[in-house]
Amino acid sequence: MGDHAGFTSIFDGVSMKGWDGDPAFWRVADGVLRGQSTTENPVKQNTFLIWRGGSPADFELKTEYKISSTNSGIQFRSVQLPADAETGKWVMKGYQADIDADNQFTGQIYEERGRGFLAMRGQATFIPDGAKPKVIGNLQQSADELKALIKVGDWNQVHLIARGGTIIQVLNGAVTSLVVDEDLKNRQLGGLLGFQMHVGAPMTVEFRNVWLKPL
Repeated sequence: MGDHAGFTSIFDGVSMKGWDGDPAFWRVADGVLRGQSTTENPVKQNTFLIWRGGSPADFELKTEYKISSTNSGIQFRSVQLPADAETGKWVMKGYQADIDADNQFTGQIYEERGRGFLAMRGQATFIPDGAKPKVIGNLQQSADELKALIKVGDWNQVHLIARGGTIIQVLNGAVTSLVVDEDLKNRQLGGLLGFQMHVGAPMTVEFRNVWLKPL
């Protein structure tokens, strides 16, 4: 995680420069990007903080997160849906490195508003054209062993690698999920980056040290 050769920092630690989200939930505080909801100000539908600096295709992304409750995720190769009364202004569709406070889903690769679960924690999967994901192997550590590496209520490190149809997620130094996506109709080979706040109980999710490297 400390190797930043070829990477560019895309969060300056002091401002929302380059980032776009609902100001009712997202702000910079204490050097982090913080999404926060309360009983008085709940998230009524999933909302996202979107990076406006480009639409990466093949890339590596490194960041750290901490979550108190509910669910979040890191969007990549995603699109922003047109704003309307149903979806709101800051809604994304696409690949997601899933995060949740209970760590039921943390470490998996999901597709928001799309095909759903693409690879669960501990799985390597292949998605044929027009078909559902198929498990082609298990990773070096089991789902439970990988879960044990996740720090509850503390900072966790995520390293995402996307090259062509292959997506690899590394969490706290261990590969947690891998997808080879050859579903030509549904896959995306480039798109927006963002962070999610999920409907549910009041929550705080924070991100810091966001580094991006094009491949």
